[in-house]
Amino acid sequence: MSGTTTVNEPATHNPASTGERADLLESLAKHRHFLRFTTRELTDEQAGRRTTASQLCLGGLIKHVTAVERAWGQFILDGPSAMPDFTAMTEADWARRADEFRMLPGETLDGVLLDYADVARRTDELVATLPDLNATQPLPKAPWSEPGARWSARRVLVHIIAETAQHAGHADIIRESLDGAKTMG
Repeated sequence: MSGTTTVNEPATHNPASTGERADLLESLAKHRHFLRFTTRELTDEQAGRRTTASQLCLGGLIKHVTAVERAWGQFILDGPSAMPDFTAMTEADWARRADEFRMLPGETLDGVLLDYADVARRTDELVATLPDLNATQPLPKAPWSEPGARWSARRVLVHIIAETAQHAGHADIIRESLDGAKTMG
């Protein structure tokens, strides 16, 4: 698609959720909105353009946040087997992982946003239906993971929120560098 993309907001709030779960869902929805909003009215080419010294582009950031949310959501259910063993990754594995930070030939912003909306719906459903937010899993093997550490489902969800918020900030800088548009202000 060579035209511009309009950001469609998926329904991400589950009215059946209350208390802590509602707070988690509301926070995640807010940061997802800011991330998606940075892509408003962009073409596929613009979404794939690097505008700073970083390798990041807006479409790639959405792809990355989608992959992170998908993997950590699966981690809540299946534990470390849902994640790669980062200590055993090859150069080819790292190169494939780097592709989630950029728009590849044939990818469209609409497609990237639809994938993100699908993952968001699954995560929201998980938050609403998970029997116990205190249930823990051992962290996957990674140079940055503390050996023997475990994270609760709650801690994973807070991590997903933080990751989304951090990358929404990156996206805002990239968008402002692209055409002067800002998320706020």
